Amino acid sequence: MAKFLTDKDENYAQWYNDLVIKADLAENSAVRGCMVIKPYGYAIWENIQAGLDKMFKATGHVNAYFPLFIPKSFFSREAAHVEGFAKECAVVTHYRLKNDENGKGVIVDPAAKLEEELIIRPTSETIIWNSYKNWIQSYRDLPILINQWANVVRWEMRTRLFLRTAEFLWQEGHTAHATSQEAVEETEKMINVYSDFAENYMALPVIKGYKTENERFAGAIDTYTIEALMQDGKALQAGTSHFLGQNFAKAFDVQFTDKTGKLDYVWATSWGLSTRMVGALIMAHSDNNGLVLPPRLAPIQAVIVPIFKTDEQLKLISEKAREIMAGLQNAGISVKYDDRDNLKPGFKFADYELKGVPVRIAIGPRDIENGTVELARRDTLQKETVSALGLPERLKELFKEIQSNLYKKALKFRDENTYKTDDWKEFTDLIENQGGFILAHWDGTSETEEKIKEETKATIRCIPFDSIEEEGKCIYSGKPSKRRVLFARSY
Repeated sequence: MAKFLTDKDENYAQWYNDLVIKADLAENSAVRGCMVIKPYGYAIWENIQAGLDKMFKATGHVNAYFPLFIPKSFFSREAAHVEGFAKECAVVTHYRLKNDENGKGVIVDPAAKLEEELIIRPTSETIIWNSYKNWIQSYRDLPILINQWANVVRWEMRTRLFLRTAEFLWQEGHTAHATSQEAVEETEKMINVYSDFAENYMALPVIKGYKTENERFAGAIDTYTIEALMQDGKALQAGTSHFLGQNFAKAFDVQFTDKTGKLDYVWATSWGLSTRMVGALIMAHSDNNGLVLPPRLAPIQAVIVPIFKTDEQLKLISEKAREIMAGLQNAGISVKYDDRDNLKPGFKFADYELKGVPVRIAIGPRDIENGTVELARRDTLQKETVSALGLPERLKELFKEIQSNLYKKALKFRDENTYKTDDWKEFTDLIENQGGFILAHWDGTSETEEKIKEETKATIRCIPFDSIEEEGKCIYSGKPSKRRVLFARSY
């Protein structure tokens, strides 16, 4: 099975694309730049959704849903917002088709032109803040802590499955607060939720930090980000949380009466994480045999494969396998029994390696006699024979070991591929030949940031929260700098 994958050290981009297709996660659709997420890929996204949704609700957020279509006039109310998204907007201009008079199919009915054109949502700040205007009159109506699970459209020309598509799935939180301090605290809280999820569910170490002015969300005062390093040395923005100040409240005239009776504009945040995280999972952990999935997000945590030669052996093994399966399911473990008799065990082993199932359980006639099973870990490919008794507890411990091992491995890779430099030539050599994260001084100007990007294709991923003040000189301009920032090429 794995032989169908390109070697990731030879052509990482092709390896990634092969893996998404061969592991049955997604495929390109008839609509250019859009993808079909297949059941196995969607099951991973459902597990991401479930984990995040639980964390959102634990922090007081509730789910709602807002329209897919946004009146074009809404976008013109917040200048930075429209400028940031104008080039990516898909616009609906008509509402009806009709038969071509020449019999050559259908055409847009020119008589069915919309009075006002509609934008297919690239993000929902404008449509949501139009609703919030009707919901908020007093400080008693605040805070509003809403999240929505939705699809969005951003007209991308260069696309890659899961990482960048014209339509993608995500969640977007939109909150309203009575004070600036509350909104800033919310922004920080949600980037910490994302970081917690990435590290504890995805086994993905991330660096938290501030985006530069050039890299901020359109219309935000501040954008916080979590940045992860993929195995090819490129950075992936894994989630963002934005302090919007009063920009959208002023654009949509959302005011409230505070405790003193004074009228003021509401303070806002938004935050989002998308199906790009499925791509992050693939690139952070997988190998030339296929996917390597952390147990907390794997659709199938364990698969049972019978080893048999006769129908009688299969019958005996199936009885034991179903008994084991019931015990695992009762313990909350997602398990599959693959008793297909038209495929050899070797094919099944390779197939489940390709799909990244964390633990494979093999049972043969000798195991039935000895009361044992063979366990194979996907992360290390190590095998061991263990007693069939107490298997649920053994697997739970094994899942913890695998989850921890994947995180430590990814952290070790990131640490080994994070560099400090004060020399421009070394900086450019590292970017071009090594990749990875580079901590270097920057003079704080957008001009220098743009020039570095033009010359190296590297961007400032973030100004890390934990960066310390130190005197230095900008890697490019030589001007004074008080702290290092994180550079990398990115997706």
